[in-house]
Amino acid sequence: MLQSGLLYLCSIIITLYFAHVQPTTAQIMAPWEVDALRAIKGSLLDPLGRLDSWNRGDPCVGNWSRVICYNATASDGYFHVQELQLLQLNLSGTLAPELGQLSHMKIMDFMWNSISGSIPKEVGNITSLELLLLNGNQLSGSLPEEIGFLPNLNRIQIDQNHISGSIPRSFANLNNTKHFHMNNNSLSGQIPPELSRLPSLVHLLLDNNNLSGYLPPALSKLPKLLIIQLDNNNFSGSSIPSSYGNITTLLKLSLRNCSLEGPVPDVTGIPQLGYLDLSWNQLAGPIPSGQLASNITTVDLSHNLLNGSIPRSFSSLPNLQRLSLDNNNLDGPVPSDIWQNIDFNGNRSLVLDFHNNSLTNLSSPLTPPANVTILLSGNPICTSQNQLNISQYCQSAPVVVPGGSANNSTLCQPCSTDLPYEIILMSPIQCICAIPLYVEYRLKSPGFWDFIPYEVQFQQYLSSGLSLSLYQLEVSTFMWEEGPRLKMNLKLFPNNTALFNAKELLRLRNMFTGWLIRDSDIFGPYELIDFDPGWYNNILQRPTKSGLSTGAVVGVVIAAFAAAAILSSLITLIILRRRLKHSSKKRAAKRVPMKIDGVKDFTFEELSNCTNDFSDSALVGQGGYGKVYRGVLADGTIAAIKRAQQGSLQGSKEFFTEIELLSRLHHRNLVSLLGYCDEEDEQMLVYEYMPNGTLRDNLSAGTDMQPLTFLLPKQH
Repeated sequence: MLQSGLLYLCSIIITLYFAHVQPTTAQIMAPWEVDALRAIKGSLLDPLGRLDSWNRGDPCVGNWSRVICYNATASDGYFHVQELQLLQLNLSGTLAPELGQLSHMKIMDFMWNSISGSIPKEVGNITSLELLLLNGNQLSGSLPEEIGFLPNLNRIQIDQNHISGSIPRSFANLNNTKHFHMNNNSLSGQIPPELSRLPSLVHLLLDNNNLSGYLPPALSKLPKLLIIQLDNNNFSGSSIPSSYGNITTLLKLSLRNCSLEGPVPDVTGIPQLGYLDLSWNQLAGPIPSGQLASNITTVDLSHNLLNGSIPRSFSSLPNLQRLSLDNNNLDGPVPSDIWQNIDFNGNRSLVLDFHNNSLTNLSSPLTPPANVTILLSGNPICTSQNQLNISQYCQSAPVVVPGGSANNSTLCQPCSTDLPYEIILMSPIQCICAIPLYVEYRLKSPGFWDFIPYEVQFQQYLSSGLSLSLYQLEVSTFMWEEGPRLKMNLKLFPNNTALFNAKELLRLRNMFTGWLIRDSDIFGPYELIDFDPGWYNNILQRPTKSGLSTGAVVGVVIAAFAAAAILSSLITLIILRRRLKHSSKKRAAKRVPMKIDGVKDFTFEELSNCTNDFSDSALVGQGGYGKVYRGVLADGTIAAIKRAQQGSLQGSKEFFTEIELLSRLHHRNLVSLLGYCDEEDEQMLVYEYMPNGTLRDNLSAGTDMQPLTFLLPKQH
């Protein structure tokens, strides 16, 4: 009676405490942010119902999909939105002005949807914003001046929209912004010279717009600039500032099809320049004869008005992949030694495109290696092609940049089809099967023309950036797109186990969505097109991962339990006294030392992971003893896990006696015992899995199941 009375009194105290002392604990997110999220959802069309969870409970503890909160309260006593991760959800509609009320947000990701309308100026109120990710939508209108006053903005990605108007001069205030990715829009007017004040800018991608005016010479003052990519704009009558040859940090200069005039700038003073594309302009005069950087892979000066001879300095470029000088007015001899310092081992190749010029003779006979392609058609020298033995170089044969796919040939047996297993081709454990993650990924401004020689280097770079072993990353396919940009389909595999655990899944997703992979000089900036968890999707949607952590939720309500601490302690003491004798005996026998050949001692965490936390989708049966789950063990074995319910638990000594007896039973018509678990007040047995059901299933099944042979009538 005393125990029940104290429990009743304790429940009353806790109820009164929550109702009167802590009225804000039912809603721990700032109420104005809750209202803002509802307004954001109200302005979007969500045909797949991806945001249906936004209608219940508190966003931080109610598991609102793709809403990530801070794990601690702010000075105002509330929790706040840290990230909106709405990547590729098939959303349309518009962006609500209420986004500006999420004033603590760091990542705003609406990439790859079909959202239209303009960017709300209220986004400029989110002073904590670091990543503004709006690319791949149908946004229009002009860029708000207010964005230029975001002090913490690291990356602005608005590419592949329909945004028009000029680039706001206020963007010169973005002192922490490293990435200006605004390509493939309808931006117009002059590039503001004030952008030369940006101390952190590394990537300036403004290609495929309607920009005009002149190229600001002051951009050469940018101290960290790595890439200038302004292709397909209209700087009619403008020349390339000679000061661009003094940008010593530059890795790539791409000004293709910009209506530029004047001479080719001397870029021999740029020590790490790896890619130069000035094609499809009206540049005139000779090609500078100085020595380019040794790591340059691509030089494209085609479709200009250049004259003079081809400089001999092109013969000292060991990493050169393509030299395009076609469709100019170049004369003199065809160089015959450009390939002399290139190592063609492996998959290296070289394309020398000189067609449609005025080349008249050979400096010496052409004897290139097999991996060198020379194009001379449209030159006077081809009138004597048979005499000079160069007919194979005078054919019109366009060179297509190669794509590719992984070589999936293997001597291994196919993986089980019960789950979407695939063989980890490069694993040190031969023929191991696992369920991969799928990632769609794109290099936005790569520093090469041919990816094949760099594929292994790319796998090393990305696997290292993701803290994975090299064999865990597979480049399934890659293909070049207009830009040129390189699109890839990647597979990520677990570390020599069949499955990723939830913690690793979340870590990998955050690496991509948070842009936490370091940049590479040769591979340039990247973008995430899709992170497809596939079979793991239900794991990523668990409540404890997308809202607050368990510790944060406990921190919100822990004060309520303090009010009942004394009473709870008293109740616990009474219960412990009554059960002390029984509990002591049980604990003494809890972990009896035991080792049986072929029977594994599993941890609770192992069995929880392989059944998706004992989810209903893994449940295959139940009885008086408990429930049976289908699970996939770490080595890929499919098992049946028999989990005892509370009323069916035995003493540990009795439990181990049962295990020992079961381990001795071996018969072709009996399933084998694979292991057990006896921890965290759990008792579980792990058996070989029967994919064709139980005896009862077969006896009561319809005609679609295979008959049991011992029940068939004997043949006479």
